Amino acid sequence: MSNFVNLSLFENYQKYIDNEQEMREKIRVIVREIEQLAKEATIQLQVIHYDLEKIDYACAGARKQISACAESYKKLAELIPVGQYYRYSDHWTFITQRLVFLIAMVVYLEAGFLVTRETVAELLELKTIQAEGFHLDIEDYLMGILQMASELSRFATNSVTMGDYDRPLNISRFMADLNAGFRLLNLKNDGLRKRFDALKYDVKKIEEVVYDISIRGLRNGAVDEAAAVPPTAEAVANNDSPPNADNKTE
Repeated sequence: MSNFVNLSLFENYQKYIDNEQEMREKIRVIVREIEQLAKEATIQLQVIHYDLEKIDYACAGARKQISACAESYKKLAELIPVGQYYRYSDHWTFITQRLVFLIAMVVYLEAGFLVTRETVAELLELKTIQAEGFHLDIEDYLMGILQMASELSRFATNSVTMGDYDRPLNISRFMADLNAGFRLLNLKNDGLRKRFDALKYDVKKIEEVVYDISIRGLRNGAVDEAAAVPPTAEAVANNDSPPNADNKTE
């Protein structure tokens, strides 16, 4: 009696499954290395929330850990077969976004501007063009930048606690520009859209901090007129400040 099912096929399927599991385990090992380095960089940066004099020290320490991540990304690039980046990208998407956030924070603290995707890719020794191989996905970059916004909101509040009343105004201006930039994007990714909604409330939170500083006369020098006036209903309607919680992204 002949077999209706070729059992040898299942042996080949098992080999495929075994190879796939082995590949993913190798990826997980490398990603854990990156996660540990990112964790150490995060710890380094936490000092900014309670000691402004150690910002330079914190940034230098974080840069050291971030630079070490480049070697691990190089291992991933060598491991992942050509053309299969997105097949395995779920393993490193979150930690890559985290590193974008860390790099963006360091650059902002050091220089006061938004880091570009190209600079992030260079620091991690990644490509920016998909066809060239292991690259920094633009959505991962944008998500990391949005994570930075939440951290800056926290930093603005803590700066006031430490007696720095001018820094929140600088952060407010930066966040307003960042918010304006993201409004130019037609975001299709649900995760990005939800995270962008959070950005609007981060902006609003910082505006409230700046307004409170201004009406109390805590800032040195002349008070910025725009910062001294709370958002009006007309301004909200014109999207000059973040909408209420029940409003939706444009």
